[in-house]
Amino acid sequence: MLFSRRDFVKTSVAGAFAVGMKTPALTDSKLDAARDQEASGPYKRPIIIAAHNGFNYLDDAFAFLKGGGDTLDAALRVVQGPENDPNDTSVGLGGLPNEEGVVELDACCMHGPTRRAGSVGGVHNIKNVSLVSKAVFEHTGHVMLVAEGAERFAVDVGFPRENLLTDHSRKIWLLWKEFHSNEDWWGPGLADPHWQAPGIPTKPQAELWKERVEHLQARAAQLGIEPERQMEAVRKVMFPPTGTIHCSALNEKGEISGCTTTSGLAFKLPGRLGDSPILGAGCYTDQDVGSAGATGSGEENIKVAGAHTIVENMRHGMSPHEAGMDALKRIERTYNGDMNKLRFVDMVYYVLRKDGAYAGVSLWQGYSEGHPHTIAVHDGTKRPEVTTSLFQGWSQDFPPEPNVPDDVRKQYLK
Repeated sequence: MLFSRRDFVKTSVAGAFAVGMKTPALTDSKLDAARDQEASGPYKRPIIIAAHNGFNYLDDAFAFLKGGGDTLDAALRVVQGPENDPNDTSVGLGGLPNEEGVVELDACCMHGPTRRAGSVGGVHNIKNVSLVSKAVFEHTGHVMLVAEGAERFAVDVGFPRENLLTDHSRKIWLLWKEFHSNEDWWGPGLADPHWQAPGIPTKPQAELWKERVEHLQARAAQLGIEPERQMEAVRKVMFPPTGTIHCSALNEKGEISGCTTTSGLAFKLPGRLGDSPILGAGCYTDQDVGSAGATGSGEENIKVAGAHTIVENMRHGMSPHEAGMDALKRIERTYNGDMNKLRFVDMVYYVLRKDGAYAGVSLWQGYSEGHPHTIAVHDGTKRPEVTTSLFQGWSQDFPPEPNVPDDVRKQYLK
């Protein structure tokens, strides 16, 4: 049975996200511990920091950097890993498409030693847009190219056109279209022998949602999604992911660069640009100070110019941790501390200072219990590190529907 979103009555959010409840910020002792860690220098150089999906690509990039390779080229080696991975549905090949089924990619980069920058947005059919953003400053006098012009430029300088929508991502998109069939003509029609007229729900919310999840899983099977990937597809349909990778690299001489690349918000409106291609929002590097980047709620990060804010904070004497926390507090001020709104926002900042000091900070502890935000670090030792969060608790997906009961979420969607 296929239920419309309108068939479900909104429920209040349990736990720390109860309506009107302000979630406490991190305790002073935890903040002091983070500051003490930053103050423990001298710091290691070279060093690379990246989003968690860059972890598997750090070894090669670090060896390249330590051997004298350029800092931006080292960072690009990291982000190309997810761009080339068809199983990473948040970046490059296999990225989840916009609402019309088209993969649109964004990227920007900044090269500290030469103080050059490049950016591309809304690019179709070109896999490694991080490299295209570098090509912009190498081959033109411009900084940003978008849409058809960016694609034509990429082809002109040697990048091949490719179909970026993998079969798996296409099936997830089809499943998403049917999930939203109450607002269009996708999904079973009147002539389908299994079609049932929508009615007023008479079952408890938990039972209705169990049926809905089971229906989506069954439909995923009918679409040909492998059994071991069906619940992953259901989660991505019910909770469309954001996904991005940022990387900053610093060599022994103190040269520093950064880049950010993404396929953007899954099922977004065609033409939507988030923060990733925006210099000063998704990525910013100043050779005199350091580098910063972001993943998370792009619209909110644009409004506070997060990466630029962080670098400027460090220029004026803040530590990487303090600089990142200040940017997060600006997002909090955007909504005047209203937790009923902020619980639908999340942000992770990756901060690297020119001397090698670094920090990973986030608005919330993670996107669900047991899945904390982490950053990937390599300074001779490769490791993930849990971010320091401004608020205790876990963010929620936006749009706020569906409000799945906790027992269903834990049983089916963990």
